Amino acid sequence: MVWVPLRTTRTDRPAPLRAPTACRTTMSLEWLMDWSWSLDGLRDFIATGIQSFRDCDATALAAVACLLVLFVWYCYHVGREQPRAYATVNALMQSAEANGVQNGYVYCHSPECVRCTHHDGLNQKLYHNLQEYAKRYSWSGMGRIHKGIREQGRYLNSRPSIQKPEVFFLPDLPTMPYFSRDAQKHDVELLERNFQTILCEFETLYKAFSNCSLPQGWKMNSTPSGEWFTFYLVNQGMCVPRNCRRCPRTYRLLGSLRTCIGNNVFGNACISVLSPGTVIAEHYGPTNIRIRCHLGLKTPSNCELVVGGEPQCWAEGRCLLFDDSFLHTAFHEGPPEEGPRVVFMVDLWHPNVAAAERQALDFIFAPGR
Repeated sequence: MVWVPLRTTRTDRPAPLRAPTACRTTMSLEWLMDWSWSLDGLRDFIATGIQSFRDCDATALAAVACLLVLFVWYCYHVGREQPRAYATVNALMQSAEANGVQNGYVYCHSPECVRCTHHDGLNQKLYHNLQEYAKRYSWSGMGRIHKGIREQGRYLNSRPSIQKPEVFFLPDLPTMPYFSRDAQKHDVELLERNFQTILCEFETLYKAFSNCSLPQGWKMNSTPSGEWFTFYLVNQGMCVPRNCRRCPRTYRLLGSLRTCIGNNVFGNACISVLSPGTVIAEHYGPTNIRIRCHLGLKTPSNCELVVGGEPQCWAEGRCLLFDDSFLHTAFHEGPPEEGPRVVFMVDLWHPNVAAAERQALDFIFAPGR
C-alpha cells in the first residue's frame, strides 16, 4: 500500500499582495517558450540553407562569389575616386562666368596652362596626364599619343619650318595644308545649310560697331597693319556665356556638329572679322590634331588665306578646311567700300584621329588642367 499525500486547498490562504510580480513571471515564461520556438525555427532555417548550399553546383557558386567580389571592388573604386568634371560646352555655359571672362574673351590665369605656357616640365606634365588617363581607363589605342609625348621635343624641334605646331604634335597623321570638304562632310554641309542663320546673327552684332570702337564681347588682335576682330563663342575649350546668349542659334548649331572640338584647349569657335587693309602676321597653330574650318560670311575681293605657301580664297556660304599647324597668314587688300572680310571659324578634329585618341586628348588637354 502506497501512501500518497493529498494536496489540500486552503480557502483561507491570503491572496498574493504583489500581483504585478506574478504578471511579470507569467509574461517571462511565455516569452521564453516563444523564444525556444524561434530558436527551433532558426535552427531549421540554417540547416535548410546549409543543405541547399551543399546541393548547389560548385561552378555556379564560384561564379556568384566572383561577381560579388567584383561588385564590392567596383563600389570601393567608385567611392574613393574623386569625380572629375569634364569641360563640355554646355557645362561651361554655367561656370565660365567665374573663370576670368573679360570683354568676351577668356583669359588663362594658370601658370601651368599647357596651351599658353612653355616650360621645361611640359612633357612631364603631359605624360603624367596620359598615365592618369590610362590608369582610369585603358592604354588601348594610346600608342601614337604615348609616342608623341615621349618624343615631343624632337618632333617640335626637327619639324620642317613649313609645319611647326607650337604645343603638341601627334605623329603619323597625314600632312597637308588644305583638306577636302569630304574630310568632315557632315559638319561642312551642316554649317553651309545654316549660312544665313549665322550671317544674320553676325549682322546684328556688327551694328554695335557704329556706336563705339570696340563693342562688348569683341576682342582686338595684334596685326602688322589694319584691324582684326574676333567674337568668341568658345575660346580654348572655354565657353563665353555672354557671347553665346547673343548668338543663340549659332551656339546651338555647335552642339549639332559631330567633330567640333569643345572639350579641350585646342577647341575654338568664333566670328573673325578683317577690315580692309589688314594683314595677319605669319604664325603656326598649337597642334596638328585639328583642322580649322572657315565658313565664309562676307568675302570681298582681294582677300586670301595662305597656308604652307598655298593661297586660297574664301567664298560666301562655303567652308574652307586647313591645317593651321602649317605656317599661315591672311590678308584683306580689297577696297574700303566693299567692307570687311568675315568668316565663322570652328575647330574640328583631324579625320585621322581615332575616337579613343580624341577621348584621351580631351582628358590630357582639358581646360585648366
